[in-house]
Amino acid sequence: MQTEKFVYFDNINTTFPDPRVVRKIDEVLNFRLGNPSAHIHSAGIAAGKVVDEAREKVAAYIGAAPETLIFTSGATEANNLAITGFLKANPEFGFVCSNIEHFSVLNQIRSLRNSVKTSILDVDSYGLVEPDSLEKVLKNNRSIVSLSLANPEIGTMQDIEKISEICSRNGSILHSDATAAAGLIEIDVNKMGIDLLTLSGHNIYGPAGVGALYVNKKIRLASIFEGGNQESGIRPGTENVPGIAGMGEACEALKGDMKSHEKRLRDLGNDLWKSLQESVRFVNFTGHPEKRLPGHVSFWVEHIEGESLLLLLSMNGVMASSGSACSSNLKAKDEDELMASHVLAAVGVPSDICSGSITLSAGRYNTEEDFNYVKSVLPGLVEKLLTMSPSYDDYMKNKETTDG
Repeated sequence: MQTEKFVYFDNINTTFPDPRVVRKIDEVLNFRLGNPSAHIHSAGIAAGKVVDEAREKVAAYIGAAPETLIFTSGATEANNLAITGFLKANPEFGFVCSNIEHFSVLNQIRSLRNSVKTSILDVDSYGLVEPDSLEKVLKNNRSIVSLSLANPEIGTMQDIEKISEICSRNGSILHSDATAAAGLIEIDVNKMGIDLLTLSGHNIYGPAGVGALYVNKKIRLASIFEGGNQESGIRPGTENVPGIAGMGEACEALKGDMKSHEKRLRDLGNDLWKSLQESVRFVNFTGHPEKRLPGHVSFWVEHIEGESLLLLLSMNGVMASSGSACSSNLKAKDEDELMASHVLAAVGVPSDICSGSITLSAGRYNTEEDFNYVKSVLPGLVEKLLTMSPSYDDYMKNKETTDG
């Protein structure tokens, strides 16, 4: 029976818009704005001003200059523009990424293999890229390196500043998808040494259908679409003015209190990890225990299916995820078989478990009460599933035989 409880722990896949964002979008939609490219009349000029103001706010959030921001339809387009747009303008460069990147990055490296020198880096059991392996690849191959600030599925955060140093030392360019990390940690592209950075509106308490790409002034980028001269000629097409205004408002709302929210979520997340470690039998955590996103806990439980646990959590009012929203839409060869997670496979999780992980991802609207509710309900749900598990039944029979 479905409960009326509503505890949202799927912020890694999307966040609910900040009320200030909703008000801003409503204001823009109700104001008579023209096309931002129509500079000849007041309605067009007013629309252009809205876009310019939002650009300043988004740029300020990541410590960048407004003119380095290009608005897109979202993170996937920004990732494609960053990588394919860079390689189109700089064909002498190679392309390097890790084996746990988003499909908008991995699918590009696969499609570019015949025209560009490519390398896919393995990660360790925590999901971290080994700096020495990156150094080795870049030694004789200047490349654009694409590594996410943090992995959404397992929460691991890369040592991006160290990676940036390696890229710079070897004449390479660093692109980072900050979709999972933005809104949870402070981001400064200059301090981090990032040349290209992807942002997504709906992951930072803004609207869906809008994103942004930061492009360092030293970078040459080519458009990947044919069209007009919008966004400095790099991203043609009429700008999504309400969405852009909402994203700008979201970034301005975030900037003031990032440190306090980050600390609060980190403390609550660490406490949740410790509680589940003590109260849930057969639990196996994924990702790095310390170098991870605040409020992010990911795991799998031996003898039970992750999908079954997700369903019971949902019936008890807890919304969580298994993998990412993008990967969950993929189909396995067998229609009745769940698609294995490429991220879990890369960090060494057994193949029969790769489709059954759980990700709990908190956000700024989650309360201590939410965390306590998850701590109270989850162990019992695991025990319920264990009593129905043939694998657990076999385990207990073998244990009794061994102990006897």
